[in-house]
Amino acid sequence: MKNHEVFSSPLGNIRVDFEGGAVTGLTFTSEECTAVNSGVVMLVQWQLTEYFAGERREFDFPCVLRGTDFQTRVWQALCEIPYGETRSYGQIAAQIGSPGAARAVGMANHNNPICIAVPCHRVIGADGSAVGYACGVEIKKKLLELEQKYR
Repeated sequence: MKNHEVFSSPLGNIRVDFEGGAVTGLTFTSEECTAVNSGVVMLVQWQLTEYFAGERREFDFPCVLRGTDFQTRVWQALCEIPYGETRSYGQIAAQIGSPGAARAVGMANHNNPICIAVPCHRVIGADGSAVGYACGVEIKKKLLELEQKYR
């Protein structure tokens, strides 16, 4: 059964969708905060609190990524970008063996169901600009600044 809970973070409220003890979605939201009762959501909240404090660089809460084969390859490549570093859409396309698929990488990023932990915010334009973040470019910039601060 699908469930969700919402909690507050320094950058806004975060919605966690979960099913069977695993996170299936993590995104910023305008929804009001709810009670956090689920163990997996408590774990996500704790790990994100550490992340925002500069004390955590990787996440290990249980999650399930559902997407096409191409999307899954992109999301796996995102997880290989080190904390505090960035890659271009073209670099990710080349990394997964699909040079010339930068726009498709952008669409896979846009459809990333688990923001922050699957760090699509670390993918930038070829000119180095922070572009194309489903949760908003301002949040993307703040996440990149946070990682640079604690790098």
